[in-house]
Amino acid sequence: MSKAPETLVDPRVAQAIITGAHGDPFSVLGLHGRGRGFVLTAFVPGADRLTVLAGAEVPATPVPDCPGLFAARMTAREPYRLRAEGHGVVWEFDDPYRFGPVLGEIDEYLLGEGTHRRLWQVLGARPVIHEGVAGTRFAVWAPNAERVSVVGDFNIWDGRRHPMRRRGATGVWEIFLPGVAEGAAYKYEIRGPGGQILPLKADPVGFGSEHPPRTASVVRDISGAEWADGDWMATRAARQSIEAPVSIYEVHLGSWRRAEGGRMLSWLEAAEQLVDYACWMGFTHIELMPVSEHPFDGSWGYQPVGMFAPTIRHGTPAEFRALVDAAHRRGLGVLIDWVPGHFPTDPHGLGRFDGTALYEHADPREGFHQDWNTLIYNYGRVEVANYLTSNALYWLEEYHIDGLRVDAVASMLYRDYSRKDGEWVPNKDGGRENYEAIELLRRVNATAYAESPGVMTVAEESTAFPGVSRPVHQGGLGFGFKWNMGWMNDSLDYMAKDPVYRRHHHHQMTFSLHYAWSENYILPISHDEVVHGKGSMLGKMPGEGAEKFANLRAYYGYMWTHPGKKLMFMGCEFAQGREWTHDASLDWHLLDHPLHRGVQTLVRDLNHLYRTTPALHRNDARPEGFIWLEANDADHSVYAFVRRGRVDEPMVVAAMNFTPVARQMRLGFPAPGRWDEVLNTDAEIYGGWNLGNGGCVVTDATGWHGQQQSALVTLPPLSTVIFRQG
Repeated sequence: MSKAPETLVDPRVAQAIITGAHGDPFSVLGLHGRGRGFVLTAFVPGADRLTVLAGAEVPATPVPDCPGLFAARMTAREPYRLRAEGHGVVWEFDDPYRFGPVLGEIDEYLLGEGTHRRLWQVLGARPVIHEGVAGTRFAVWAPNAERVSVVGDFNIWDGRRHPMRRRGATGVWEIFLPGVAEGAAYKYEIRGPGGQILPLKADPVGFGSEHPPRTASVVRDISGAEWADGDWMATRAARQSIEAPVSIYEVHLGSWRRAEGGRMLSWLEAAEQLVDYACWMGFTHIELMPVSEHPFDGSWGYQPVGMFAPTIRHGTPAEFRALVDAAHRRGLGVLIDWVPGHFPTDPHGLGRFDGTALYEHADPREGFHQDWNTLIYNYGRVEVANYLTSNALYWLEEYHIDGLRVDAVASMLYRDYSRKDGEWVPNKDGGRENYEAIELLRRVNATAYAESPGVMTVAEESTAFPGVSRPVHQGGLGFGFKWNMGWMNDSLDYMAKDPVYRRHHHHQMTFSLHYAWSENYILPISHDEVVHGKGSMLGKMPGEGAEKFANLRAYYGYMWTHPGKKLMFMGCEFAQGREWTHDASLDWHLLDHPLHRGVQTLVRDLNHLYRTTPALHRNDARPEGFIWLEANDADHSVYAFVRRGRVDEPMVVAAMNFTPVARQMRLGFPAPGRWDEVLNTDAEIYGGWNLGNGGCVVTDATGWHGQQQSALVTLPPLSTVIFRQG
């Protein structure tokens, strides 16, 4: 009687493996002890024969009724390779299931606790040498999944081939795939609760992505960065303090300038062209609209789906680093817009990532933004808060980013943001504040400032929420700066009015000084002011032709002398006439026109004056840096004030005339002697009529505007005139 064939793999287990239904493939595949020996099991779809290449060649036996599944008895635990034959082809490879785990116990502990500040060092896809073999290790958080597989061209996008190892209670799955190298496209195939197969998911911690509209993640090696920005990093803290001159050029690189044929500039091209231009213009920083990967160009990046991936639209992570390095070597800081407020519903993204509401809230009253049709992070979940905190730190550490401008903070702070009664869930105390989001913002800011000294964080926050730029240990949110949205709204509304009516709205231009030191403010003229039917900055100005330009120049003079750091969106610096669009270059040809070129020259000179005159920046965030001289002359739409730095630094007097009529007036000065006219927006070089004060005025002992000294001055029509103590 013949002996029955030995059963090396349980039939039910074998079926689960070949159908991709087994939740613990590492307990079956690879080499495992069995009795006094070992059994090696491998699943190689498409193979008719399989041979184990160890100390000797060991033929593996096909598992009955399970195509592609093989098992072999082994006498020892030793490294091995596999040789497969099928369809007339022979191939050799390292078996992923012979390798041990990549994640360490400490990483596992911190992941489970939600306190791993450098999540990107353990999750995502990293090319490594593991147990002497080159490949890529993959790790992803999917706690409610029944099975997670890596798929890509390297395994014909077949989720049965490379199911991952689950790491205990952390919900993290990992695998090392030998031979997979940088540049490989991949996604995760996830079997959710109840066996549901989800749409293929991009990597939440992926460092690269395919070119849109393709949506796979791409293996990128971000190790081994070489920097030449040591001088900048050593002096960054002083350059970004509340006493420093900060003038930010906000840039959407895809539409700043296009290459020949309409192609977007690369990071490397921007490292020359954008950096050269921003430096020439005198800006201290560039702020890039979200660099994180995003599926839709029209979102301008404000619906990121690859939070750890610099968008491939402009190049690789290494090339993005080169842009930052080039900026730093020229003394130019780099900020990025960071978007923790919401994420898109695209099926390859974070939404219902493992078949459950994992990153978002299950209740749409908490987890869905009606305004943007996007999902809201569940800030109260420790793993999600850790994900976002770690992402902020990632940009600061891996790319030497100098600061984060956090988008739509108000939408995070309030549970009823843009919602009607019954459409939101109160907090535990019955109120509207989002305690979990507030705690996240504090955590992000505290972590950023502690781990990356010298950085700056900036809040786009449109309400009067208290303490946005107060330190966390003093009960604030911990931001370094806050956009002054009130100043922007009031001043632009005033400027849009015909000068004949401005007298009735005079205090729209003075109201900001009632709260100017309640936060560390940045005065923003951002992309939000030149989109969605709002027209351009030039288009907002009243009048026709040259009068529009005069209004705009006077406004910029007011902005650069008003307390607060400065931010200007690209194109506004040369008075682009049309509304901005994301899919075309700025209208650089307008610089052939003297009036547009004049505005550009003015902004350049304002930046230079602002940076070289401590009185204009030293006390931006302190009331001792400002004195009103004339705040109440509504009939003539005239304003004047003093800006001061330290007692040993020259003071500045700025005066504005927002009517189209020249004014001869007596102006108070805080010290006797000569005061140089260092800038006049009516100068001919800027496109004006060249009225002014002959380069300077000399005071006399006539008391005026509460000062002991004064002088007769000329204020040209629609102008700002700036005097500096001689």
